[in-house]
Amino acid sequence: MLDFFTFDGGHSLILWGVLAFGFYMAWSIGANDAANAMGTSVGSKAITFKEAVIIAAIFEFSGAVLAGATVTETMRSGIVDPMIYNEVDIIGTTDGDIIFMLGMLAALVAAALWIHVAATFGWPVSTTHSLVGAITGFALITVGASHIEWGTLAQIVSSWVISPLAGGILGYLLYSIIRRYIFDADDPVRSVKRWSPFLISPVLFVLGLVIWFRALPDEMIEGWGLSTLEIFAINGVLAVLIAAGATYFIRKIDPPEEGAERTAYVAKVERVFRYLQIVTACFVAFAHGSNDVANAIGPVAAVVGTLEAGKITDEVGIPIWVLIVGAVGIVIGLATYGYRVIKTIGEKITDLTPSRGFAAEFGGASTILGASQLGMPISTTHTIVGAVMGVGFARGINSLELGMIWKIIKSWVYTIPVAAGLTIGLFWLFRALWNAFISPL
Repeated sequence: MLDFFTFDGGHSLILWGVLAFGFYMAWSIGANDAANAMGTSVGSKAITFKEAVIIAAIFEFSGAVLAGATVTETMRSGIVDPMIYNEVDIIGTTDGDIIFMLGMLAALVAAALWIHVAATFGWPVSTTHSLVGAITGFALITVGASHIEWGTLAQIVSSWVISPLAGGILGYLLYSIIRRYIFDADDPVRSVKRWSPFLISPVLFVLGLVIWFRALPDEMIEGWGLSTLEIFAINGVLAVLIAAGATYFIRKIDPPEEGAERTAYVAKVERVFRYLQIVTACFVAFAHGSNDVANAIGPVAAVVGTLEAGKITDEVGIPIWVLIVGAVGIVIGLATYGYRVIKTIGEKITDLTPSRGFAAEFGGASTILGASQLGMPISTTHTIVGAVMGVGFARGINSLELGMIWKIIKSWVYTIPVAAGLTIGLFWLFRALWNAFISPL
């Protein structure tokens, strides 16, 4: 356990600073990324904003604390090898650990600031890309361009196209199928009863795999001794059993009275999709909490690990209290500031109903799962936005708010250079303050 009172003034300032801004980063993630995950559910009126906060409090927190990474690389981005900061001939000083910790602090502050600014304007941006941009800026001015993994950065930039395109195509196809076989049928209520097993089983199967492969740490799965085939089999059986139970209740839905308007049939069907979307929201919240809490606590863990070891190490353990700090910050961020991004995702791209929101969430989750299994670079934020756009496009180009979409795309392009520039400025400031008040570097 880290003893907070064993460090000298300078190291203590870094520790407390990184803890404070780690919480701020988690708050920003909640305000932007967690809100993005909940946007389709709130925008479609499947759940209220208050219910979204409750779901986040339970599932984001649980995902972060129970399934958050138990061991993380000090720089998850893969942009630069942190061990370089132990090389005196490259860094130019024996205080590489101080340079590294000041850089992590600068990256954390810069990424959190940009995510906060984006949330203020309602722009859904990638928190991972923000941190990648920040670390790139820090690496540029400390170890130089030759030590940066430009191939990794190029893959990330490519995801600006891959993520929304893949999510958009699947969202388009899913909603088109739902509209054709259910809403355009002579009796939509009878159709949803007929097709419900074939609708619910794949949803639960995909969402279950998202938890297995995207949320649970590899060490946990390895500890259970399960092969990929066994995971697929267990997940498939559970999906079918739960879908069978859900179908039983769906088939008990009474049809509207004879002679009722078609809107009455549509309302009955949308109610079914409302419950399906609540389920997807819970899965997405758990997966998001388990994955993206690392964006907030990764730099914190890097600094804490460096202080504990007295040097930079390849891997550092993440104490449970650090995970809790990140989890609490995410929930508070969503509750206090997330309504801005939720409004963008849920209302300002296209008009959403529970069936459309469900198609977007399921399309996004399926895309993310498929890409992760293929090792493709993909952004959760960009994928969900693309899926919402695809659902809107299925109803015609006039159903999309092209002006808002253009603003969102520009915010994605700004993310890496803005985060990098902010980090460079902050690092110079922190280094100057350290030289002036602690000791020359």
